[in-house]
Amino acid sequence: MNDVQSQRDERGINLDQVGVTGLHYPIVLLDREHEKQETIASITMSVSLPHNFKGTHMSRFLEVLNDHQSEVTMRTMPKILKHMREALAAESARIELVFPFFLEKKAPKSGAHGLMDYECKFVGEMKGKELDFMIGVKVPVTSLCPCSKEISDYGAHSQRGIVEIEVWSSTDDTGHPHLVWIEDLIAIAESSGSCQVYPILKRPDEKFVTMAAYDNPVFVEDIVRNVAVKLKSNNRIRCFRVHVENFESIHNHSAFAEVKYAFACK
Repeated sequence: MNDVQSQRDERGINLDQVGVTGLHYPIVLLDREHEKQETIASITMSVSLPHNFKGTHMSRFLEVLNDHQSEVTMRTMPKILKHMREALAAESARIELVFPFFLEKKAPKSGAHGLMDYECKFVGEMKGKELDFMIGVKVPVTSLCPCSKEISDYGAHSQRGIVEIEVWSSTDDTGHPHLVWIEDLIAIAESSGSCQVYPILKRPDEKFVTMAAYDNPVFVEDIVRNVAVKLKSNNRIRCFRVHVENFESIHNHSAFAEVKYAFACK
């Protein structure tokens, strides 16, 4: 059959990314407590396309994905990206996965068990011999306003916020990215607000989290800085981005703060 994608294109335009998006696919992740965790990812896969080719072979993305679904982690990402480049004869390859990651959490007083889901992201990119890998998490936290506490005769307003962390891992002597655990990033975020968010709370738990937040008031700026200090001390991370949004409970708007650290970030 005539291979139209491989026909020559005369317009002289290189394409940075060509690929497939909106894929929903089962994957297996590393889980520190249970070794592995199965989940469903929304996936985007792409490669560069030289100006002289009309198109790429979209079906090959699915073939590569099917070969590597048994584990998608930092340690397998170089192999996946290399396979994509070879299968599609491309100079660069990129894959992005957005997926829920689940952790079992106990309520602080009653010990009631429940599963918390966290939105996570992997982004891997290979250009020539250069490999770039980013891991991201979005973590809900509670924050209590220090100003409200200071000026009020009693009580203070609090709200739920989302801590978004994106980190680019440093590489080892072989050029592979160092392992950064999703669980560690979640723990950093949860310890940087006024109090954690839990899936199940009984009345003694509600009392505990309300009082814990009151005893630990933080602005949105404080949360970002708390996260940044902890990330800076991790030598497995070469740069990061932290974005926090508080969904204000007494205003008709949200408050946010953000920081990027290290010149190597993209």
